[in-house]
Amino acid sequence: MTSYRIGFLIWPETRAMTLSLAEEALRVAQRLHPEVVYELSFLQAETPAADAWRLPGEPWSGRLEGLQRLFVVADEPPLNVSAPLAAALKQLVRSGCVIGGLSAGVYALAQLGLLDGYRAAVHWRWHDDFAERFPKVIATSHLFDWDRDRLTACGGLAVLDLLLALLARDHGAELAGAVSEELVVERIREGGERQRIPLQNRLGSSHPKLTQAVLLMEANIEEPLTTDEIAQHVCVSRRQLERIFKQYLNRVPSQYYLELRLNKARQMLMQTSKSIIQIGLSCGFSSGPHFSSAYRNFFGATPREDRNQRRSANPFELSGSGERE
Repeated sequence: MTSYRIGFLIWPETRAMTLSLAEEALRVAQRLHPEVVYELSFLQAETPAADAWRLPGEPWSGRLEGLQRLFVVADEPPLNVSAPLAAALKQLVRSGCVIGGLSAGVYALAQLGLLDGYRAAVHWRWHDDFAERFPKVIATSHLFDWDRDRLTACGGLAVLDLLLALLARDHGAELAGAVSEELVVERIREGGERQRIPLQNRLGSSHPKLTQAVLLMEANIEEPLTTDEIAQHVCVSRRQLERIFKQYLNRVPSQYYLELRLNKARQMLMQTSKSIIQIGLSCGFSSGPHFSSAYRNFFGATPREDRNQRRSANPFELSGSGERE
């Protein structure tokens, strides 16, 4: 019988689901096979606010010892890691502990340099921001990554996928399969699978020409194609393409394409420190005024106003980067 001591270091405002997915997989494994022993401990990385949702765990005592694995759990990127906790985490890694980041927990590890040179699964919502902040980390769009002694999951149900992979590594695929059946998981997903749902599911349609056209648009953001060029690529007439878009998406191709580019621009505004002009050009707008006008018409605020408002609401985003014009 092999016993594993696993710790969960939890940041305030972590959602219960993120932690419970990991815990439940290990609890079910122990119930199904008594010879499987996981000793779990839960530690609070910071003292939660008085009115905050409280998850299991005691404040960490200043030391992290005796753990074979530690998962850092957060659902919003931590602002910083205190010096004592940073020292304890680094010492734990030096002692041979396998360390992991669940959801935004990857930010805490990356801030300490503990993911430099490693692959790390980063949620698509933070991917651009993370890649810019931590260029030494190989940020992926995988569900989860297991790179040597580093484990990362992008969040959501991918946390369960990672824990099932851990069970399979520790005790074999049969146990992982039994746990997935107990939890009514349709299938065990591989770490390298994509995070975003299939395009046809997002569109609510399986029309092949529509799917092909949207894929072309998504692949050509910086240098947009014309409607005629898209129609030619998917082997339909312009009028037929416009009819398909109107039927399934209730808009013409050019309008959908513009919205796609504007949403990408907004994501970059909120997640990177690139200048407004750089973002506009990278999203296919010919000039700053053109970008600003289109953005205001769609979102009701200029790119600068939108970025400043978000920055005021969340000082972590773009912190310390400054905007370069």
